[in-house]
Parts: sequence; structure tokens; C-alpha cells
Amino acid sequence: MKKKLIGTLAAGAALAGAAYAANKSIKAWKAASERSVSEAIQARNYRDRQVYFVGGGLASLAGAAYLLRDANFPGENIHILEGMSILGGSNDGNGTIEQGFVCRGGRMLNEETYENFWELMSSIPSLEHPEHSVTEEILNFDHAHPTHAQARLIDKNGNILDVHSMGFHHADRMALIKLLATPEEKLDYLTIEDWFGHTPHFFETNFWYMWQTTFAFQKWSSLFEFRRYMNRMIFEFSRIETLEGVTRTPYNQYESIIQPLQHWLKEQGVDFRLNATVTDIDFQDGDGITATALHLEDGTEIPLKDGDTCIMTNACMTDSATLGDWETPAPAPERKPISGELWTKISEKKPGLGDPFPFFGNEDETCWHSFTVTCKGNRLLKKIERFSGNIPGSGALMTFKDSSWLMSIVVAAQPHFKAQGSDTTIFWGYGLYPGRIGDYVKKPMKECTGEEILYELICHFHWESEWHEIKQDVINVIPCYMPYVDAQFQPRAMSDRPAVVPKGSTNFAMISQFVEIPEDMVFTEEYSVRAARMAIYQLFDIKKKICPVTPYHKNPKVLLKAAKTMYR
Repeated sequence: MKKKLIGTLAAGAALAGAAYAANKSIKAWKAASERSVSEAIQARNYRDRQVYFVGGGLASLAGAAYLLRDANFPGENIHILEGMSILGGSNDGNGTIEQGFVCRGGRMLNEETYENFWELMSSIPSLEHPEHSVTEEILNFDHAHPTHAQARLIDKNGNILDVHSMGFHHADRMALIKLLATPEEKLDYLTIEDWFGHTPHFFETNFWYMWQTTFAFQKWSSLFEFRRYMNRMIFEFSRIETLEGVTRTPYNQYESIIQPLQHWLKEQGVDFRLNATVTDIDFQDGDGITATALHLEDGTEIPLKDGDTCIMTNACMTDSATLGDWETPAPAPERKPISGELWTKISEKKPGLGDPFPFFGNEDETCWHSFTVTCKGNRLLKKIERFSGNIPGSGALMTFKDSSWLMSIVVAAQPHFKAQGSDTTIFWGYGLYPGRIGDYVKKPMKECTGEEILYELICHFHWESEWHEIKQDVINVIPCYMPYVDAQFQPRAMSDRPAVVPKGSTNFAMISQFVEIPEDMVFTEEYSVRAARMAIYQLFDIKKKICPVTPYHKNPKVLLKAAKTMYR
């Protein structure tokens, strides 16, 4: 018996040893293969080949970084053409102590699902701490400032609601489970309301108010975008009442993400051209898709010779945004989105370039209004802190669920801007229904001055008796009207968003929140970075791995936790 046991153990050890050796051999083979690919890329000679990025948002900056890092492409041959006077696209944030600060929006990061974003930013040095990467800087800051919101929903009486329960009825749960089991291909043009119309109670649940305002969904938003979010953010389903999964940057996204990325690219010789609006792109006649020239608003033409590449941001959700101030409403936009106009022109020239109309054809459904409040001192922030139980930076989103504008605010860790100073505080908010009449200011939000928007907010807190005292500290309230900020959520057919590299393309790709990436979710930094990586790797034949969409929705432990949340 003893000999048999020893023999069994020896056989097991031999198998384990063989498995270890095989695994070690596979890893060695993969490492050798990767070295071979890298050495081949390092030996490339691109000669006078040029790459032109249309648009200067995160996707283009990420694409330029991948060209430098993974394709060994010369920086001086990379050109980024931006129509505005500043880079960053929808990742913005600027202002002064004297005039006030403004963020048109806030991009929510997420540690689990931003696979390519974290990988890329681990290559980019921090501006303030060059010995650390941007990824390290953000995650270190976030882990030191954890989020645990205690005032997620506030009712019309100024009461903080208990949102531990999602508030589902049986029919709500069944409809949600059925949706997650339904293939995307069956959901073309369907809205969230189409699916849950038979159980309207769904739209009165704590879950809907929190999910809607966290991600900016509407009842008329695309059903399969909602489904993708449910799958991709399944972690957040289980912690939506605290938003513990929100990853915060040390400052606003422009200063924490765009500036270090831009600085690194500039050091590598990348050419940035601001106030350079591309109004049209020429393509070669016949089958296939080969870009031959770019046309700029000032009349300049940039010919694309053989070997040159054009990578276009085919739409931008913050296009046509306008700003107001304390005394002035944000004006109505004077023109339709520049990026959407360009996308329309090229989509009419070649098949397979998508259809912008479903996204930019209904401003009433795609708009919302944000506002940034700048104050002297911290008296107002301290009042909000005492009310919510959250110090600045720990509370994420507070939503006034009964407000006609569906108003929410975010109080970030201070300072949120490097130029803010120690005696200045800011917070940011938005309303998803800017066309509706306010509960206290009897005007649509989009027609209100900064003062009127702040007064509406103060009344929802039921602090109107202190209004005169509160406004003495206000430097400015800057309203921002964004007519197309929810455009990427519009109901559509799967074919309306083009592939990153369209079929038949030889030198042309599109990168934005309006391209089609299977299983991934729009309205995220990850989507822009992933699109850029896909474009560069495919057009430049980079045989390296792109971080896949992590299938957390197939993880039994994650699913069990979500199921428990659904039945709370």
C-alpha cells in the first residue's frame, strides 16, 4: 500500500513537472515570438510616409502614441489636425480664479473595464511625478480617495433616500434577465422604453434613476447600448448605490490625461495643428477605400501620396457646445456638428462608412445641460458635505430624482484644477432634461443663466432662505449646452456605425465613440483608446495583442453577486 502511494505521488509529481515545463516552454516561445515581432518592427523604414489624424481628441492622441510606441513610426511624420484652439476633444477643463472654471462633462473611469486605457497610459509619464506613469498616478490617487456615496438619490422634500434595494418588481427582473439573454442582432432600432414598456414600474425604480444618471441614458436610448452597459459594467450593477467602482483622476481629465499625453507626444516630435478644421476628404474612384486628399476650412489642401494614411474622428459628442455665465444663458448653437457634417460628406462618397443621421438627427433627444460652479472659500461645499456625509471626492453623483430637469451634481476632490488656488472651490452638475420648465425657476434649463441654475439647485436642497448669503461667495456659474452629447446612445441599426477600418480600406480608418467595436460600450475613454489601437494595428500590420473586452458577465461569482443585488 505504501509503495503504491509513493508511486502515485511520484507519478503526480512527474505530471506536475511536465506541465510546469510545458507552460514554461510556451511562455518562452511567446516571449521569443514577441521579441521577433518587435525586432521586425524596429527594422522598418517608413521613409517619407505621413499619417494625418483628423480631430485632436483622446482617440487621435492615443493613435499617435501607438504609432510611436508599437509601430516605431517617426514622430515628425505624425500630424494631428484639430479644429479648436485646444486639444482634448471631450476631455476638457479650463478657466481662471477670476472668471471661474468649466468642465463641459466628467468622464467616469473604471479600473476593471478600461483594459487598453490603463495599458497605454502606463507608457506615459506623469507631468508632476515623471518617475510614475499616468496609470500609476491615477490609480494611486483613486485608491487613496475611495468613493462611497451616501446621498445617491434625494427626493423633492430634500430627504436622502435609502437605495440599498434596487426596487424591482418581478416583471422588472424578468424583463432585464430576458434582455441579457437576447442576441444584439435582434435589437436594431429598439429603445429601452420599447423593451420595458409593459412594465413601466421599471422607470420608477432606484436602479433606473441611478443607472440613468450615472451613464446618461434616456428612455429613448438604444436598447443594445443599454444591454452592453449591463454586460460590461456588471460590477457596477452590484455597487451602483455607492459608485465604489468610479475611478477618479487627481485633477480634471484634461489636466490628468490629455496634458501628459500631449506633452509626451510633443517630445517625440508629433506635429499639432490647431484651428485647422477639415471640411472634406477625397477618395480614389472605383472599388475600395483610399483617401487621396484633405480639404481644410481655410482653403488648404493636403494631398495624400502613396503610403500616406488618414485616421478620422468621425464624430464628437461635444461638437457645437456653447457656454454662458452668471448673467447669460448658454446660447443655442449656430451650426450643426462639424465632425457630423464631415462624416455625412464622406459617407455619401463610399459605402461602408456608416450613417450619421440616426445620431445627429434629433437634437431634442441628444442634448443635455451642464454647469460648473466656482466659489470663493468652501462654505457651500461644506454645506453639501454636511448634508451628504461625503467629503469632496468621496461622494460621486448626487441626483435630485424628482427635479423636472433631473439634476445631478458631482463634488470632486479639491483642487480640481491646478490653477484653482487654496481659497477657491468648484463643483459640477448637469440636467438630463434641459427643455423642461424648472420646479423653482419657471424656465427651461437651457434658457437659464448661471445664477438661475444655481438657485434651482439651492431650492432643491431647501436652502433658499440662505440664498443671499450663498451667492456672495460665487465667482461664476458657467452653463454649458451640449446639443449632441447623448448622440452615441441614439437608437440605430448595427450597420449605422462603421467599422474602425472599413472593408476595402487601404489607408483610411475612423476612431471615435461612433465606430462599431463588438461588445464594448461607448461614452468611455476605453472606447476611444481601443478604437485607436485597432486602427493602428490593422493599418500598420502590428502583430501584437489588443487587450480583449473582459467577459465579467460570464464570471459565476460576479453573476451571483449581481443576482443578489437584483433581489435586494
